[in-house]
Amino acid sequence: MQPKAQLLGLPSYQPGKPIEEVKKELGLTKIVKLASNENPFGASPKASEAIKKAAGETAVYPDGYARQLRESVAKQLQVDEKQLIFGNGSDEVIQFLCRTFLEKGTNTVTAHPTFSQYKLNATIEGAEIREVPLKDGVHDLDAMLDVIDENTKIVWVCNPNNPTGTYVSEDSFVRFLDKVPPHVIVVSDEAYYEYVTAADYPKTVPLLERYKQLVVLRTFSKAYGLAALRVGFGVASKELISYLEPVRPPFNNVTFGQIAAASAIEDQAFIAECVEKNNEGMKQFEEFCQKHQLRYFPSQTNFLLIEVGLDGDEVFQALLREGFIVRSGNPLGYPNSIRITIGKKEDNAALFEALERVLAQTSLPQHS
Repeated sequence: MQPKAQLLGLPSYQPGKPIEEVKKELGLTKIVKLASNENPFGASPKASEAIKKAAGETAVYPDGYARQLRESVAKQLQVDEKQLIFGNGSDEVIQFLCRTFLEKGTNTVTAHPTFSQYKLNATIEGAEIREVPLKDGVHDLDAMLDVIDENTKIVWVCNPNNPTGTYVSEDSFVRFLDKVPPHVIVVSDEAYYEYVTAADYPKTVPLLERYKQLVVLRTFSKAYGLAALRVGFGVASKELISYLEPVRPPFNNVTFGQIAAASAIEDQAFIAECVEKNNEGMKQFEEFCQKHQLRYFPSQTNFLLIEVGLDGDEVFQALLREGFIVRSGNPLGYPNSIRITIGKKEDNAALFEALERVLAQTSLPQHS
């Protein structure tokens, strides 16, 4: 047996240990998970109510067209329902794009560091990956333009970017789109869209009319609090969506995910409340970093990447013993940093106390 050559040595996704297992292993009674950028305030009550009503429908296949969800999203975004494609998380839509447009002899352009699924899926399809280093934590769009050629099929712009939380402004993005050749698809991956507060963040959905190669990705896994149900979607021209549909599995979004997402998107008051709480939590984090002279990238998301001046894996392990799961910056391209999800006010405060103890134990050098 021999797999594709490009799969040899390709690492598989390594999930974190379940919280209950960590508790047992470390003898802890409470674990606060601040590692995966989930919404600590959960989902709209309307989502759980919708799931309860559908609890008896498990013997019936999901709606392959996702009509209820499709109509709700189309109404919210003011787009034609044929401009939408739904995935098992926006990760799956990334897979659709790579499977449809990438193959050996083509290339794709990404920033570095950025969301890992662009590179992973492109590698599986045998395409060349051209990675362009971030500039002060932000996509260097001019440098990305420089590496585009006739064999480039997709350019990925993670906006806001994961893991830095930084963003590309509307002026910069439009100038970029004006210069990208028409044969190149530009993907604006906006998983953290709902958390953005910057006034000059791109309004990408209206740009779809002007730029036919633009694809916008959104998800219900972050601010909407439906990560367990795996619902994401892409928005693009009807023609571009029609190219993706043949690679989409027929029942890729389960019934519970569809109805929960359709209900959640109707409850924008809940989202506004979560965003306000996230903003308050972000201020807590920024004040903590300023107090301890820790560098960080200003973030438009629900997480903060903080440079602690120590090995991220060591700080991760130390915080784990304190009862907090964060993300080491090592696999994210920032080995002396940790990425922390903004949590509830009381959990943030407890985390800061634990982090102070950890940094004191390791004699953290001060940063200017």
